[in-house]
Order: sequence, then structure tokens, then C-alpha cells
Amino acid sequence: MSRPVLGVIACQRTVGIEPAQTVIERYIRAAMKYADVAALIIPSLPDLMTAGEVASRLDGVLLTGSPSNVESHRYQDEGGEGPFDPGRDEIALSMVGRMTDLGRPVFGICRGFQEINVALGGTLRRDVSTVGASLHHHAPDETPFNAMFDHMHPVHLADGGMLAQALGKQDIRVNSVHFQGVGRLAEGLNVEATAPDGLVEAYSTRIGSAPVLAVQWHPEWHPEGNADSQAFFRLLGRMLRGE
Repeated sequence: MSRPVLGVIACQRTVGIEPAQTVIERYIRAAMKYADVAALIIPSLPDLMTAGEVASRLDGVLLTGSPSNVESHRYQDEGGEGPFDPGRDEIALSMVGRMTDLGRPVFGICRGFQEINVALGGTLRRDVSTVGASLHHHAPDETPFNAMFDHMHPVHLADGGMLAQALGKQDIRVNSVHFQGVGRLAEGLNVEATAPDGLVEAYSTRIGSAPVLAVQWHPEWHPEGNADSQAFFRLLGRMLRGE
């Protein structure tokens, strides 16, 4: 039997002096290996295509993390710090609607977690790593890249939730690499995990027949050494197969 095809959103970045559509490979590898899927990259080029043109050709979509932030006007706010990626905003947010209309799974990691909340009517906050915050969700600015993912904190998985059942536990430690987080959770989303300061770290829902699951942390970071991360991607694989 053929494997499900997971669409993975691309970011607009500059490689050398040229614009490029990029996906960090760890997202694709983790999904393909542990969810046991094939994958296709979705370009964030709204001037050349729409989400609706490609959604029907995918069995599910993964909205990944990224250095960029969702533009604040997308959730009826002002200000905010870049970098921004308006092309990705347009394709990713509209892809959420197209996939759920088709009854197909939508998954999010970090920025993708924030995008789905915004697409469904929620808002973001931009103060989760500021001085004075009760729990810093990002390592200090001077921290080397690899060491950023060593910045961790505990999260509590909701009783009876999808993640608690899949991981077989209620308390885990996760890496924390984000400056923004959920402000107002979109209506209909069920909290799957929270940080000690109360910040929502994961949520799920079902829109019609379309399952939705997203986490704020990075399970794709070295999943070969993390059983919880492997369990997360295996859960995605089961959801893509309708199990």
C-alpha cells in the first residue's frame, strides 16, 4: 500500500543573494521516518498559486517552525518584531481552511502551532521571553544555535488528552525556542499541554472530520534520542491513516 503524502510548508528565505523556498530538513526527516509518510514541499508563493490548488493532492499538512513571526495584523494587532514572511502567512493560514474543508489532518510545530491558532481566530502574545516573565521560553540571545534547543522546561499533558494517551504519561520536558505564544486560544481548540506558567503548549481539535494537532516545542530536534518525540510523529502517522 502507498504511504500517505504529507505536505510540508516552505519558508521564504535568502540563500546567497537569491530568494529561496526552504524547509529545514529535520522536519521532513522526522515526519517521514517516524510517521512513515512520503512528503511534498509546499511553496509559499501566493502570487503564483493558491492553497486550494494543492490541498486536494495532499493527505495532510505540516506547518513547521521558522525564524519568522506571523504578522500581527493577521490577528488584529499592531507592531511586533520581524523577521516576517507574508507569503508564508498567506499560504499557511489559507491551507488550514482548505485542508479542514477537505476533512484532512493539519499539524503544527512552533510557528505552525501559532499559525493554526491565528487561522482559526485566536491571537498571539509576544512577551513569553521578556525579562520579568515567570518562565523564559527562549534561551538568552547570545546562546549558540545548538544550545538553544537545550533550553527546556516541563509541560503537563491534559488528563485523557490525545498526547497523554499517545505518550503514556502526563508530564514531560520539552525544548523551548519561541518568543511568541498563544494569547487567546481559538474557539474550539482543546488544550493538550501547558507550561508551568500556564502558557498553552499544545492543542487539538476536530473540524468536521479533520483532526488538528499542534505543539509549541520542537519534537523534530534529534528525535532519534527522544521517545516522546518519536511517539508524537507516530501519532501523526496514525492520524494520517485515519486510525
